[in-house]
Amino acid sequence: MKYVIIGGDAAGMSAAMEIYRNVPGAEITTLERGFIYSYGQCGLPYVVDGRISSTKRLIARDVETFRDKYGIDARVGYEVENVNIEKKVITGTQASGDKFEITYDKLLIATGASPVMPVKRGNELDGIHTVKTIPQLEDLMADLTSEIEQVTIIGGGYIGLEMAETIHACGKKVRLIQRGSHVARILDEELAQHVHEEAKKNDVELLLNTSVEAFEGNKRVERVITDNGVLETDLVIVASGIKPNTQFLKNTGIALAKNGAIIVNRHLETSLENIYAAGDCATHFNIVKERLDYIPLGTTANKQGRLAGLNMSGKFAPFRGIVGTSILKFFNLTIATTGINERDAKELGFDYEAFKLSARHIAGYYPGAQRMFIKVVVRKRDQLLLGAQIVGPAGVDKRIDVFATALYSKMTLPDLLDLDLAYAPPFNGVWDPLQQVARMNGRL
Repeated sequence: MKYVIIGGDAAGMSAAMEIYRNVPGAEITTLERGFIYSYGQCGLPYVVDGRISSTKRLIARDVETFRDKYGIDARVGYEVENVNIEKKVITGTQASGDKFEITYDKLLIATGASPVMPVKRGNELDGIHTVKTIPQLEDLMADLTSEIEQVTIIGGGYIGLEMAETIHACGKKVRLIQRGSHVARILDEELAQHVHEEAKKNDVELLLNTSVEAFEGNKRVERVITDNGVLETDLVIVASGIKPNTQFLKNTGIALAKNGAIIVNRHLETSLENIYAAGDCATHFNIVKERLDYIPLGTTANKQGRLAGLNMSGKFAPFRGIVGTSILKFFNLTIATTGINERDAKELGFDYEAFKLSARHIAGYYPGAQRMFIKVVVRKRDQLLLGAQIVGPAGVDKRIDVFATALYSKMTLPDLLDLDLAYAPPFNGVWDPLQQVARMNGRL
């Protein structure tokens, strides 16, 4: 049995290792268009200001380890351009310019996603960066010299906010442009106001309801043209989202979602036999929405990759789905969400209720207690948990994980009262903040 995996990062190499463990003597070939295998992309922003000393610290296993220790034919500089479904043949071009052709018995597509460049005019100028890979980050850092004073970031999502913090820590002036009315679109607008306040405290200039139309400059970007005026800048970081790397599948017959993500079932199988997909190039079943979704996160990529490898090995390993849990740091704030927010509930047609609470993250009388802001969304008829958003300087990570577990278990708001959570004044109040929401609003 010959296994071929397109993509050498989280999903692809998680799958490769499961095949290695479960199919003795398996012939495994992995194709990576870049030159670096298996690294933590989520750590990239923290290399900028030195919190992580080097991009090398992000690499879990290098390509030589996969080759020498595990016997995987791990190739670099291999750009796949076509999959011939009938002949089970993959073709493409190597970085050297040479063409290649590889046959497979079972194929996994784990090609990830690439940053979106929403601005057409002037995007070829020097000084305009995206941050998704180690080479892209290293290009940015080489460009972030002492002469750079003003940095403009386009997009207020995960990467945009994280980059705003780390670029600011480098002593640069930071401007963040957001097309909508608030940053951190994982939050509803009233909770996002806490993020706006944190940006203001740290001298990050926010321009909301602003669209970028073009870049201008003489060889290098000097100006950002928006629908609200012209802005001088020395460097631009575009963080406007990502799109699945699936263009090469256009004529294969593999079913794709509207955004180009590969549609997979619970066993990570595509619409074609013996072809699987996982990670940021694939859809994800959302347990709360009860439908396929696309929430590309490193946690999901690793889980889907592992299960894809098990299924390709002949095991029965269904992917139960996601609840959409995410978290990020923005200066002194932690921003976290799981499930759906109120905006999602409206768009999906849920009959819902939303409850809000401000509470201390530990016992209020204990030194250092800090306030967090919580919003919980539940189904109205039975108080089934649908989602939570939490913003605060401390204790957020603990609560969002508790709530994500409750979502996964399909608990109701009153059920939270029965949870046996840890209590001691330095760690919590006698009623956890999530339980306080249930006490105030739960139907008993």
